[in-house]
Amino acid sequence: MEDFHLHLVSDSTGETVSSVSRAAMAQFDQVEVQEHIWTLVRTKGQLEKVLQSLDANPGVVMYTLVNPDLREALRRGCNERRLPCIPILGPVIREISAYLNMEASQKPGQQHELGDDYYERVAAIDYTLAHDDGQGHWELESADIIVVGVSRTSKSPTCIYLANRGYKAANIPFVGGIELPEKLFQLHDLRRPPLIVGLTISLDRLLQIRKSRLLSLDQQDSNYVDSEEVQAEIDASKKVYRKQGWPMIDVTRRSVEETAALIINYRRKQLERLSQ
Repeated sequence: MEDFHLHLVSDSTGETVSSVSRAAMAQFDQVEVQEHIWTLVRTKGQLEKVLQSLDANPGVVMYTLVNPDLREALRRGCNERRLPCIPILGPVIREISAYLNMEASQKPGQQHELGDDYYERVAAIDYTLAHDDGQGHWELESADIIVVGVSRTSKSPTCIYLANRGYKAANIPFVGGIELPEKLFQLHDLRRPPLIVGLTISLDRLLQIRKSRLLSLDQQDSNYVDSEEVQAEIDASKKVYRKQGWPMIDVTRRSVEETAALIINYRRKQLERLSQ
């Protein structure tokens, strides 16, 4: 396992450069990364501390800095140390600016200002937390997305991810022998109905997750991890999904982000159909 230092420099929260670095480093699974995160770097004094750290821990530098003087100082410092210095937003902003024939605002952290999008995301998160694991199922008509699935199919984290993207997402557990809320089957007549998605998973993977869950809680539940019972639960959930015509997503080998991206695509297509 090879390791190296990765310096992430931002004049804002560092969210953008961190996201890009994680996506890039996912392609190098034999490398151990030591991250050095530098946020709210907006003065030459703050930048000097970054350069001093490069002397002690030389490595790759990735940055999002809108101030041209700070960008040039960082690039110059990296060149003197013969270190890679990778701009994240620069090429994107430059291309868009050229296409629009418009100068960028050069204002750091502008995407984090408290505009309408921010408050919509907050409202979505509030809704999602209030409608987790079957809560508030009598008011599902106000949801954008409803996720149904057996226990431990990542319903809650998927919905939280969706909420952070601005979608009001509720989730309903599918439990063998217990009827799903009647409200769930009355939403298709709405003018703008929520998207209902069913999650499924392989038996082996689900048993592994459930056994780990019980072990972490120091509990025992034979039915919860009985292979025949669990398989019957999975089969019963699929039968309902097919009968209702709900999109079905197998999360066995999907991350939460991948599942959420697929759900968002289903939602967009649904809204396109409704607008026709």
